[in-house]
Amino acid sequence: MEILDGKKVSNQIKEELAVEVAQMKARGEKVPHLAAVLVGNDGASLTYVGSKVRSCEKIGFESTLIHLPEETTEEELLKQVENLNKNTDIDGYIVQLPLPKHIDEQKVLMAVDPDKDVDGFHPANFGKMALDMESFIPATPFGIMELLRRYNIDTEGKHAVVIGRSHIVGRPISILLSQKGKAANATVTLTHSRTKDLKAITVQADIIISALGVPNFLKEDMVKEGVVVIDVGITRVPDETRKRGYYITGDVDFENVSKKASHITPVPGGVGPMTIAMLLKNTLLARERHNASNA
Repeated sequence: MEILDGKKVSNQIKEELAVEVAQMKARGEKVPHLAAVLVGNDGASLTYVGSKVRSCEKIGFESTLIHLPEETTEEELLKQVENLNKNTDIDGYIVQLPLPKHIDEQKVLMAVDPDKDVDGFHPANFGKMALDMESFIPATPFGIMELLRRYNIDTEGKHAVVIGRSHIVGRPISILLSQKGKAANATVTLTHSRTKDLKAITVQADIIISALGVPNFLKEDMVKEGVVVIDVGITRVPDETRKRGYYITGDVDFENVSKKASHITPVPGGVGPMTIAMLLKNTLLARERHNASNA
């Protein structure tokens, strides 16, 4: 069994990006600039956005954090989005989800300029991705694909089962795995909460990607020997015996499933770090495209 070490690979990607940024600076060029909009004080979102800002600093990107209060209106947030769309200094930006309940997430995401949508959530980018055209790929599926490539996981003709059909992970990764190319050409089954007899499907899988958000959902008896397991789930489970008052776990019963798996991602330290690395990669791509269009 080999651990698919997302932390190690993400650090390699960041080092590669840092080299590119250093070369830009040496040529006197503008470095990529990523902005993040955070509404409210959700603990997980604060941690995630903080990690993004630190990663930018580490590799030499410019970064801007716009932290708005919980009571920010939809209109005020849309005004911020409009300002970021017009700001030529910003190459790409994200609006951190989830947003407070009084704000329509879909309306906000639709307002983001697709050319700055480094999260890859805008329908224009999603549609281009589905059609195999150049686009921003959502950072988590992009990270999964990069992890498979860098570990030379053979996906061609393999049966890949995706658990979960969200627009952020499940649906895009099912499309990417089925396309032509490296770490692709798989036969994909997309499963979800309404799938009947899920176990009968997962035990056939050569590759399982679980993006359900249910702690320890995937058990040892649901997988076959030699399976490749990518655990996208990340759940805070309350535990008063821990210093933080909780522990983080994934969708997979790691201790037991890892006995059968040929490759498996840990939680934390698997897909999470890759998501941030690929967001930075998308920001670099945005900067390159803006330069090309202005040339």
